[in-house]
Amino acid sequence: MHVPSLTRRRILTAAASTGAAALFAQPAGIIDKAVAAANPACDPHAAVNPYGINQAGITTSAPEHLQFAAFDLAPETTRAQLIVLLQTWQGAINTLTQGQPLPDAGAPDKAPADTGEALGQRADRLTITIGFGPSLFDGRFDLSSLRPAALVDIPAFTGDALDPARSNGDLSVQCCAGTRLVAEHALRTLARLATGRATVRWSQSGFNEPPADPAEGSGRNLLGFKDGTANLDATDSARMARNVWVDPSDGPAWLAGGTFQVYRRVLTNMRTWDESVLSEQEEVFGRRRLSGAPFGGVRENDPVDNAVTPLTAHIRLANPRNGAESENERILRRGYSFHDGLASDGTFDAGLAFVAYQRDPRRQFITMQTRLAASDALNEYITHTASAIFVIPPGTTAAGFIGETLLGSAPPRLTAPNPAANLETPTLPRAPVPPAAPAAPTTPDPTRKAPMLPPRPKATKAKPKRKRKKSR
Repeated sequence: MHVPSLTRRRILTAAASTGAAALFAQPAGIIDKAVAAANPACDPHAAVNPYGINQAGITTSAPEHLQFAAFDLAPETTRAQLIVLLQTWQGAINTLTQGQPLPDAGAPDKAPADTGEALGQRADRLTITIGFGPSLFDGRFDLSSLRPAALVDIPAFTGDALDPARSNGDLSVQCCAGTRLVAEHALRTLARLATGRATVRWSQSGFNEPPADPAEGSGRNLLGFKDGTANLDATDSARMARNVWVDPSDGPAWLAGGTFQVYRRVLTNMRTWDESVLSEQEEVFGRRRLSGAPFGGVRENDPVDNAVTPLTAHIRLANPRNGAESENERILRRGYSFHDGLASDGTFDAGLAFVAYQRDPRRQFITMQTRLAASDALNEYITHTASAIFVIPPGTTAAGFIGETLLGSAPPRLTAPNPAANLETPTLPRAPVPPAAPAAPTTPDPTRKAPMLPPRPKATKAKPKRKRKKSR
């Protein structure tokens, strides 16, 4: 199907006729409608609405390509100039996400407004998500008193080898699209529009390739295992209210409807991993490589059984599954694989561009990563080389811009607490599947062999420990 382009003029006209309140009438935000893109029948070139209570690119179905960057503002940038930059970016977001080039007068004696490499392309599910780093609240823009308590600096974890030049930043920009060219064009455009006000501090590209057969389930990471099996369901609005979106009761008021973004660049020692035996690889993750099933299970989505899962398995430490505490700690992952060629030592510079969203990183990501850094069997094969945290403001209207609730240009997006966000309310489990009706008794057939049961997991034999890499 073809999705007609939504120009800024059309959306402004609609907003004028229906009222801005209509844009925010839906509990999960208009943008959350884009999760329908997960349906294979939807147009892969569709445009995603850039307006709503929440920003796009969070619960929106993740397309195949990522361009992520952090920007540092020029030292002389004023608060008024920061607002102008965000307004300029918003105008570009409104245009680019609808598959349109930046408008151009066509004067031959001036540089074109649009760089042109994406001419002829469509929207390709492009989303652009803007975040603010802790350094934005350092006093330059009179925002110190408005810094959220949960916007803490990510601590150094055991085994980290972080590069300061590829970490942190004043602003974050996440561009996701179905084609790499469209995502790259979006980031290039925003960087160009920031000239004189902000410069790119670092950037990271990423990719995800879904299985050719949707029946295969989740896609695979560069280690060959299925990735995202136990991720939160982004279409579950109650779960998103509990684990992802900042509630008005959390404070500060300007952030209601926003969230927190954590970025980690995780380098993989591909050579060591590729030489490890299959049984060891499966013990590292706690899942079977081919099916993705947890130990003791048969299918990818079978429940994890801690009784047969190694204590140091990645899935057990990432989510201990110990009731309400674990459920409240869960995050919405939106990671991408990356492969940046060869490092200076001749090894592959490849791994995971980890991006995750959560309501409070203090009790979610930081708690989880502290546990993983201490005991995860996967640590033998990975190194975290970059880190950043950003607060993601709520969404906006056709007449506004991302960050306007912080900078005093608009009232809070939400004011009434969402009952679904109450962490004291027990998480309701999924309804159990009723057992099948018992079959009518039959006379046993002596010639029929007993059905074969799935093999029990083998006990892990003691084996010489692999020489671990020295911490740097």
